[in-house]
Order: sequence, then C-alpha cells, then structure tokens
Amino acid sequence: MTPVEVTHGKGPIVLGLPHTGTHVPDAILANLNARGRGLDDTDWHIHRLYDGLLPEVTTVRATFHRYVIDANRDPSGVSLYPGQNTTGLVPLTDFDGNDLWTKTPDAAAIDARRIAFHAPYHAALEAELARVKRLHGFVILYDCHSIRSDIPFLFKGTLPDFNIGTDGDTTCAPHLTRAVQEMCAAATTYTSVTNGRFKGGWTTRHYGRPAAGQHAIQMELAQSTYLSAQADPWTYDRGKAAQLRPHLTSILTKLAELGPTLKGTP
Repeated sequence: MTPVEVTHGKGPIVLGLPHTGTHVPDAILANLNARGRGLDDTDWHIHRLYDGLLPEVTTVRATFHRYVIDANRDPSGVSLYPGQNTTGLVPLTDFDGNDLWTKTPDAAAIDARRIAFHAPYHAALEAELARVKRLHGFVILYDCHSIRSDIPFLFKGTLPDFNIGTDGDTTCAPHLTRAVQEMCAAATTYTSVTNGRFKGGWTTRHYGRPAAGQHAIQMELAQSTYLSAQADPWTYDRGKAAQLRPHLTSILTKLAELGPTLKGTP
C-alpha cells in the first residue's frame, strides 16, 4: 500500500488528511499490544465526512495509521505542546495514557518509519501546495482532524465541536480566521473555539506562511458531531453527518471565495 493518496484539484484549497489511515504493516502490528491494535486514536471517517463538499479541491491523505508514525508531528520529535500531555512522533501511549507496545520502537525503527511514511506524505503535501499556489498565486491548506470530546488525559472538560487552530493567528491571514469563526458561530447548534487546546499541529505550523501566500488552518472536530458513539466500532452516523456537512461546505466555500483577497498579502 502506498503511504499517501492524492487527488488533484484545480481549486485554491488543499485538504490535509494525516490521521484517517488505518494501515499498519504486519511487522509493526506484531509489536502493538491489544490496546494498540484497536487503533482508537484514528480520526475516524474524516475523509468520508469531507468527501464531495467542494468542487476541484485537492486532497492529500495518509493511508498509514498514526501509531506507525504521526504525520502531524515534527519529524525531529520536538513536542507540539511542551509541558502538556500529548503524543509524539511515534506514540508510546494512546490518548488515555495507556501503553501501546509490547516492544517499544527504538530510534532506528522510528527513523526508518520517518523515511518510509512521514517523508512521502509531506513530500506529496508540499508538492500539491506548490502546484496549487502556482495556479492561483496563493494556496490555503485546511488540515482535517477529529477527536473524542472527552479525554481527561489531554484536556479538562468537554471539547467544543469546532476547534480552529492557527497557532495564535500566525499561520494564515487574520481575515481567514475571522471568516471561519463566523461560519462556525453561524452553526448555532454547535460550539466552537479558536486556538484553544488545539492550536494547530506541526502541519499547520510548518506550512502556514502567510507572507509567502501560503495559508494554513487546522480544524479539529469533536467526533460526537458525526459518529453514533465515540467508541468501538466508531460508526459513522449519516444523520449527524448530514447536519454537519453543510456547515463544513460553508466554511470551505467561504475560504475559496476569500482566496483572491490573499494575492496582495505581503
């Protein structure tokens, strides 16, 4: 299986999908314990949720699971959230703090996975961002994520439904952030926050270069908004998704409409 799947669109938006993959090579699967084999921390069905929302959108999707290596972490291993509970480049625990491995991957194994999985995903993403920017003079990366609403190991209380991340409004033009905030606020049956617990992962922070015409926003959705239950078997709820998808369409459409205003960004 190839580590990354790409669909080429002609529009100004690229969807990043780093955590929807569930492929684990047999040699790696053999070293996961029963907890790890459950793959609980997948961004379940996010590629299905976003499918068909916007014409001519480009997508870059990792097919491998984040337990193999996390495509949204700094390849150097530097923590996204120093001093807070989080998971690393190759997670040793799940989001509840439980061990994942019967045999912990060593530095050589992690580097081999970086070369085989992490690097190809980002090579593809970087290539698509460059291609779309050549077409339009700018590009907007919208990084698609989801997570359980209640995870005490990672955060207190219940997570809002829409979690917008722009690393303190540094990864995109401020009026793009405001536009997404307004679209989320207009979805009155949902809650939202900007740069709360999730400020944008490595992908958003690494590729968000507004001064160069490259803008990045992360959207972390609460899985309660589109799953029947936030537990195995992680069933996609068509009714919930049907209510949510129009709001996601509005967000992506608004970003695409605002794209031409970015051409004058210094």
